[in-house]
Amino acid sequence: MRIAIIGCGHVGLVTGTCLASLGHTVVCVDQDLPLVARLEQGQLPVYEPHLESLFCQARSAGQLKFTADLATAVKEADAIFLCVGVPQLESGDSDFSALDRVARQLAQTADGPKLVVIRSTVPVQTGEQLAHLLAVYCGEPGVSFTVAANPQFLREGTAVVDFFHPERILLGVNDPSTERLLREIYAPLLRQSFPCPMHSGKCPTPAPQLLVTRVHSAELIKQISNAYLAVKISYANVLADLCERLGADVQEVTHAVGLDPRIGSPFLQPGLGFGGSRLPTDLRAVCQLTRRLEVDGGIAEAAERVNRERVDIFFQKIQRSLWVLKGKRIALLGLAHKAGTDDVRGSAALELYERLTANGASVRAYDPQAVSRARALQPTIVGATDPYDAAAQADALVIATDWVEFRSLDWQRIHSLMSRPIVFDGRNLLSPAQMKALGFEYHSVGRPV
Repeated sequence: MRIAIIGCGHVGLVTGTCLASLGHTVVCVDQDLPLVARLEQGQLPVYEPHLESLFCQARSAGQLKFTADLATAVKEADAIFLCVGVPQLESGDSDFSALDRVARQLAQTADGPKLVVIRSTVPVQTGEQLAHLLAVYCGEPGVSFTVAANPQFLREGTAVVDFFHPERILLGVNDPSTERLLREIYAPLLRQSFPCPMHSGKCPTPAPQLLVTRVHSAELIKQISNAYLAVKISYANVLADLCERLGADVQEVTHAVGLDPRIGSPFLQPGLGFGGSRLPTDLRAVCQLTRRLEVDGGIAEAAERVNRERVDIFFQKIQRSLWVLKGKRIALLGLAHKAGTDDVRGSAALELYERLTANGASVRAYDPQAVSRARALQPTIVGATDPYDAAAQADALVIATDWVEFRSLDWQRIHSLMSRPIVFDGRNLLSPAQMKALGFEYHSVGRPV
């Protein structure tokens, strides 16, 4: 199949690279000329495990190309995947300006019937509005558009794995011919075993479940899924607050609760809360939707409020222990909103950095991937060369992102480097007993001090 990907952000690059790796001919389009130039030179603008090797292979094979020429890409495409950002305004409403601009360009450049697939996470009824705009902007005879939804369930840090080994593939369509075409695009993934580009030989993982729904249903499924995950995280944080008051251990509680198959353990994890570009915005979008339709969305609104409070609660814990922050040197491990990515959008770690420095602390930060992106938002960030450099002469060390490598640091060495060996673990990465045995004053979330 010949596929055009509109938008070269994280979703567009992962989707385009992975579809090209399945054998499709993919052209990725973006109006950002410097970005297109970097991609044509083989430079990825984002960090995502496994993506770089597949990206290089697909480019070398001629299956993956990049351009700013939307007209040519659209005319040659069998399907057009929209991976355009729909950012959220301060009011909670969505900014559709980029999508509107692309709709106008598509309508003016297409030379025949085209399938437009919404891949980005968008509010419910976006597909309906897009179909209307395409019809309004299109004045050429013989040109028509069919709009479908194919929401992505790609987690940053595991996006490539999620693409090739999904639990489900969701197709929102309103006619049989669109369903047939999308089935053909995803046919390799629907086989019981297929030659996964990430492995040699056939991959033994079970085929995903293919779900075919109406377009409206597909849009709602994506947002509600993310909102539910956000609710689970906030619920775990409420449990953590209870445990701290009662002297219980939140990990013991969530482990036992998660064994119930009706509940499950994934995302039942307390800490600094959720960030990134999706969970906060999708939860807020669901809150907006329920208000607009006059449906009681209290549980979603409560989850959003709980998440907003997490950094403040953790900051107060640091402030109580250190008493005075002004002039204190603090090592901050982690800047990305989660491990496995360089994305700092909605990062609790970055918010914590801002709170600490605003109160006079001198913060030295380390992150395996996200320092440069964090500096783009906070130019004052002082980056350390490694965790040990960050810890040198520090009055406290804060773990703010759940990078696995932070577990295996030489904590005895860190103890010897710090002026005061106190650790605030905002992600519950370490063992309280082991840290105490090493001589640390150790504070985590929802676990006994």
